[in-house]
Amino acid sequence: MSLADAAAAPGRGGLGGFAAQAAILGFGVLLWAVSRWYPADMPAIGPYDFSATIYLAVAFTGFWYLRGLARSAPADRPAAWRIASFLAGLGLLYLVVQTGLEYPMQRMFFLHRIQHVVLHHIGPVLIGLSMAGPVILRGAPRGLGLIAASRPMRAVMRVIQHPVPATLLFSGSFYFWLYPPLHFVAMLNRPLYELMNWTMAVDGILFWAMVLDTRPFPLAHARFGTRAALAVAVMFPQIVLGAIITFSTRDLYPYYAYCGRYFPSISAVTDQQIGGIVIWIPPAMMSVLGLLVVLGNMNRAEVKARAGRR
Repeated sequence: MSLADAAAAPGRGGLGGFAAQAAILGFGVLLWAVSRWYPADMPAIGPYDFSATIYLAVAFTGFWYLRGLARSAPADRPAAWRIASFLAGLGLLYLVVQTGLEYPMQRMFFLHRIQHVVLHHIGPVLIGLSMAGPVILRGAPRGLGLIAASRPMRAVMRVIQHPVPATLLFSGSFYFWLYPPLHFVAMLNRPLYELMNWTMAVDGILFWAMVLDTRPFPLAHARFGTRAALAVAVMFPQIVLGAIITFSTRDLYPYYAYCGRYFPSISAVTDQQIGGIVIWIPPAMMSVLGLLVVLGNMNRAEVKARAGRR
């Protein structure tokens, strides 16, 4: 089913919409109150610094997905591994920005790099593999589905997910936020810090959803060969940036000394070296995985096309 069909599909049951959404909002208020007035009592699984926008985005997306599954006909229901992939990807995104893990990730460069690799690569790859868009729209409010299927939104997506802008945005965002003077300010300015994390996650999801799309061109925004090339192409800027940081012999990111390193026994240069390896190796592994998935999708599409011609 296409996104437009999913947006137009009427609801066929669900999970008790009003009560569930009220519970989501109520739990969000509870998290906000505890983080504001009783931060010492917040468990590690709770937010270190509560963000209403992140909480609502993740909670409602997960709710719409589950409601979309309940509304899906058996023929439209995704495979169990795709469901697990989506829930794991969404959970990982939440884990690195809205739990106690965020505290050490703000105080060690290499941990912060792990946070951004999850936001930009691992979580988005899992979400891209899930092909969750139609399911989410099936469970989302009808107005949101109509916006997603509208001509202006489709035009914006054609630009953002065109191979050239998509690649420039994907690689450029990583470089942009690691420019040392900007990185120092972003880590100290909460709104800028949240913007940094949002851009990494959204850009990663848009890129990998385009690359890992199972549909052939023109239903997808690029041909399979182009997508395979993109999965490989984005690997090299990451390798270059990781190598520059790994082999640097001076402290490029003084913010972590300024705020106090979570592990004071690890020096600035060692912290950077580990962080450079995190930039270097895991994204390259995600690119290889992406390439294999694209080749598999291309093979299945060719087999289906040949069967259709026969």
